[in-house]
Amino acid sequence: MQITEIYKSLQGESSFTGLPCIFVRLTGCNLRCSWCDSEYTFTGGKKMSAEEIEAEVHRLTPPDSRGNKLVEITGGEPMLQERELLPFINRLLDQGYTVLLETSGERPLASVPYAVHKIVDVKCPHSGAAESFCMENLAALTERDELKFVLSDRADYEFARGFIREHKPRVREVLFSPAFRKDARGQRSADQCLLDPQALAQWMLEDALEARLSLQLHKFVWAPETKGV
Repeated sequence: MQITEIYKSLQGESSFTGLPCIFVRLTGCNLRCSWCDSEYTFTGGKKMSAEEIEAEVHRLTPPDSRGNKLVEITGGEPMLQERELLPFINRLLDQGYTVLLETSGERPLASVPYAVHKIVDVKCPHSGAAESFCMENLAALTERDELKFVLSDRADYEFARGFIREHKPRVREVLFSPAFRKDARGQRSADQCLLDPQALAQWMLEDALEARLSLQLHKFVWAPETKGV
């Protein structure tokens, strides 16, 4: 697989937020979202075998560790490397790791093992990729999965609100996350968001939405431009 980085940090944006987690970040993405904070994953990276990646995961959190053994597969778009990725995921599951898969939702997900916690984006209008979501994935979602909407403005919010009301996805969580500015630097503050989290919270309360406000925790713990955290 082509790998951009492997590191251990805190999970930053899901119902697992705040937990120690190993991130395996794959290289390559076929979308170009307007607010993307991971453009450095589009090219480059390092070719690594499944055994090499597994060894690095073991180094960061050995399979015989007690307590939390959380691994997130992210990108880029990891499902572009599906053929090699899915057997690797099964190996982690067999060793007792809890596996999260962060994906754009553009690639079919029916082949992903049931035990994986899928965190699936639905792209909103401001992203520039609003037609990219594979609607067949709604049938592939399980009660352990999560849908995420990254929001930049009121139009994005109304799109996301309409989507969950129409489709009523059977997932563990629906996440509404205000997008950060691509040029965010230094200041660890909600002022760096394109959409004020306070305004988003108010809209969610007014509409009584069954959704979770999800802030990118790592951009408040570390400077928002920091990579590998």
